[in-house]
Amino acid sequence: SDLPMPATRLTPLRFWILVAASFILLFWLFSPALLPFLVGLAIAYFLEPSVSALERRKVPRWLGSTIILAAFFFFFVFLFFMMWPMISGQIGALIDNLPDYIATIRKQHLPWLQKWAARISPEYVAKIREATTQSTDEAVGFVGRTVRNILSSGFAIIDFIGLAVLTPITAFYVLRDWKSLTDAIDGLIPRHHYTVVREQLGEINQTLSGFIRGQAIVSLFLGAFYGIGLALNGLQYGATIGLIAGVLSMIPYVGTFFGSITSFILAAVQFSGDWARIGLVMSVFIFGNIIETYFLTPRLVGSRIGLHPVWVMFALIAAIKLAGFTGALIAVPAAAVIGVLIRFGVKQFKASALYK
Repeated sequence: SDLPMPATRLTPLRFWILVAASFILLFWLFSPALLPFLVGLAIAYFLEPSVSALERRKVPRWLGSTIILAAFFFFFVFLFFMMWPMISGQIGALIDNLPDYIATIRKQHLPWLQKWAARISPEYVAKIREATTQSTDEAVGFVGRTVRNILSSGFAIIDFIGLAVLTPITAFYVLRDWKSLTDAIDGLIPRHHYTVVREQLGEINQTLSGFIRGQAIVSLFLGAFYGIGLALNGLQYGATIGLIAGVLSMIPYVGTFFGSITSFILAAVQFSGDWARIGLVMSVFIFGNIIETYFLTPRLVGSRIGLHPVWVMFALIAAIKLAGFTGALIAVPAAAVIGVLIRFGVKQFKASALYK
């Protein structure tokens, strides 16, 4: 008690700013290694209610975690092996036919593109011609070399093994020790602000659960809808493109953007000049987007996430710049958490003497 007081004190605001800055720095430094752990954590968060339901029926938590996790991975492994022959066959056929597609685009669509660009600026025509001076074989060779480098890269193999092995292990331990983890977090909450912090954590949990579980169901539906719709319209490789677009729909806008652009290019080559057929292909994504926006997302994800589309796009771009693909996966959940904290801060500000 006789010691002099320090000249400066770590105020609560400084403390939380320091914690947030440290968290962002560590995430940026270790983002290349975080993907399997984040995916495992998301899976555990998705499956936790089912494990808790078994626990209420007197099933030991380790056994319930094993049963639910095994059923989850068995379902997706079954789907993978059921669809892999079709997906691998269509991807192989697309690579084989790529030279013909490039030649068709040059022959049928390049003159129109040059004519359209000439109306804007003659310089664009020269740039387009310069960009198309490479031979078809060179373009295909570049694609082939890129794919081979990705598949043969040691880092790619390590990432795949890490994702396949570490993800289920992480999910199991998080599910098994869920109560211990939540109790540990609860014990770190400052007692003086315990009620307020628990309220915000509850709102964050409600927001994240609404997004993750709802968006997973939306992605499954969109994958089936896009795949079946494109296949019925006769688009080659349409089933594979639709499935990939559905999986990518876990990241807002990415799935629809990828599927619509890829399908339009393939349809323009396959149905050259038949704008009715091209329109039917694009209508699959138009109707899918309408169903997602006005029916599925409001009912399955709900308005609890409370994010403006512009804020979502900014969060995606910022997270991709910060941590690449890993950042894209957590962009919307992180933005939702930040949104909860900002709304709480605005509420506190309006209740303060500074506002009044």
